[in-house]
Amino acid sequence: MQKTPLRQRQFTPRRHRLRRWILVLCSLLLIGGGLYGWRAWRQAQTTFSQTYHADGLKPSTAALASGKPFAILLLGTDTGALGRHDVGRTDTIIVATINPQQQTAKLTSIPRDTLVNIYGSQQDEEKINAAYPLYGANTTVKTVEHLVNIPINYYVLLNMGGLKKMINAVGGVTVDPLLTFHYEQANVVKGHRIHLNGASALAYSRMRDQDPLGDYGRQARQRQIIKALVLKEASLSSLTRYRSVLDSLSDNLQTNLTFDDLMWLRAKDGHTSRHIQSQTLQGENATLNGIDYQIAPQSEINKVSANLRQALGLTPNSTFQTDALDPLGF
Repeated sequence: MQKTPLRQRQFTPRRHRLRRWILVLCSLLLIGGGLYGWRAWRQAQTTFSQTYHADGLKPSTAALASGKPFAILLLGTDTGALGRHDVGRTDTIIVATINPQQQTAKLTSIPRDTLVNIYGSQQDEEKINAAYPLYGANTTVKTVEHLVNIPINYYVLLNMGGLKKMINAVGGVTVDPLLTFHYEQANVVKGHRIHLNGASALAYSRMRDQDPLGDYGRQARQRQIIKALVLKEASLSSLTRYRSVLDSLSDNLQTNLTFDDLMWLRAKDGHTSRHIQSQTLQGENATLNGIDYQIAPQSEINKVSANLRQALGLTPNSTFQTDALDPLGF
């Protein structure tokens, strides 16, 4: 009896049915994946529609689409956890300058006790962290703009409860501790890499009294946690954690970045997360009327301003000019 050639044996009715079932299964998986992605996208849109607060600061999509460097003011309030639920002062103030072409970013910390003239206020000079609870995000952004003489198109405000939840949502962060200490849930040894969950990362970034550098040491650890969080978020390649990430943002985040802006940033500027530099506006201790302040010398302000303006592709300028705040013409 003549044997069926191998080429013909591959296409028996039984094998045909098996191939069809495999094709159907693959199609269902693809459709299911598409629906899952679509659902994640829609839920993200809903979440960010709740976190969007222009507060008089109109979003400037053109600033992103231009491909030119831009600045975002990162604000952190000491509320949302540990039983604190008031408006809260912005104890974390960081200017993030991002250069899409060079794929670099710079985080510039401004000490919370820095003495400033709050923009538009008729009051005497005040700590910069009082600008937000007294006058809101718009005034805070303008105060920082006038302090360091740069345009700031966007702001992001996150409370410590949201930071804790977000770190848990991405599975924790890994850092190399800058000093040895035990504070609340943080028990770290200098130089010994450690993985922190939300509670321990929050404690690591909040401790101040045991740090020889005081608030400046805390600022360095805050920037360290932000870098680690950005790197961890950038490395997430699936949607498996999207629900918990979105839940961490609800009621804890406020920004004038739209959902489309955030998606554009995620797609275009993901590589900048690996090239982050840091600096601090260094002040001097002063006590006025029994209250402790940090007073930044004008030479220090000029130095930091020059670094920021260089990062944004602006010419050095030691005096504030309103029209210089918007090089893109918005």
